[in-house]
Amino acid sequence: MKPFEWVEVHSADQVSALASATVAGAMTTQSGQPAGDDAAVIKAGGIDLLDLMKEGLIAPKRLVSLHRIDGLNTIVEERDGTLRIGAMVTVAKIAEHALIRKRYAALANAAEQSASPQIRYIATIGGNLLQRPRCWYFRSAQYHCTRKGGEVCFAFAGENQYHAIFDHQDCAIVHPSTAATALVALDARVELQSAGGKKREVRLEDFFLLPKTDPHRENDLRPGEILTSILLPPAVPAARSIYLKQGEKDTFDWPIADVAIRLELGKGGVCQKASIVLGAAAPVPHRGREAEAAIIGERISEEAAKAAGRAALAGAAPLAKNTYKLPIFETLVRRAILAVAGRA
Repeated sequence: MKPFEWVEVHSADQVSALASATVAGAMTTQSGQPAGDDAAVIKAGGIDLLDLMKEGLIAPKRLVSLHRIDGLNTIVEERDGTLRIGAMVTVAKIAEHALIRKRYAALANAAEQSASPQIRYIATIGGNLLQRPRCWYFRSAQYHCTRKGGEVCFAFAGENQYHAIFDHQDCAIVHPSTAATALVALDARVELQSAGGKKREVRLEDFFLLPKTDPHRENDLRPGEILTSILLPPAVPAARSIYLKQGEKDTFDWPIADVAIRLELGKGGVCQKASIVLGAAAPVPHRGREAEAAIIGERISEEAAKAAGRAALAGAAPLAKNTYKLPIFETLVRRAILAVAGRA
């Protein structure tokens, strides 16, 4: 790993002045070589960034640390009931937070199943959402793939057992964040800040980008901009949520499939609103709109949950080695719906 300069800042304006590129921008090259000596990127928890640096995939001259910016490591309930989670809040703190566990169970479920305990106490929620894909071709310096500025997604003809089954035009990655799956189901927004205190809010579902929109980046973060907060809408008494994950082992492991569901149930257990999101399924958290349509207006039952599970696979296009994901997602959706109904 090459030497680098370390800078600590106290405001978003300083970040805008010092950080010249996003991590995705610094990694996108025509030659396949890591970023040159002029790259300056933002560091939050640093788990993913340091991995990329150690593997020789990015070689910034400067890391701009966010640790000293006030307000980024707090969880605050605002007057209207919105829950504001600072981008520097650790994944462990989210998993343990009493209000999140009570009102936004899917997020707490996802956080407590992310990574290992050691990583959860260092990794931040902002970094978790902005981490780069875990595709082994992307993570290898030997492959200059589409996402790094090349012309080939090697997964299509290669080892693709952990890759996407939806929306994989041009690039077959799956989104790496388990928290993102839950947050999209909870209709979260992100607050982004750039120079001069200029802020914008974006629905998290719209913040993530499919390869057909931009094959080189996973989100709409702009150079000099930082993710400051995640905003969860006020709790609805009739709403319940859950996150379920399936990995190859019970200990620390990346999911081969995960599902987050939020339902609003009315009289007699009839579903009034639904949000069903599949993770490890597509380059962005995949919204199962056909599954939502199948369950809305129905009384939650084994048959209704099965129908939604089947509907969740509408439009799936598995690759040569990941067809096995289909029955796993169908089962997870069914189980999640029944589990949420059981909490009502």
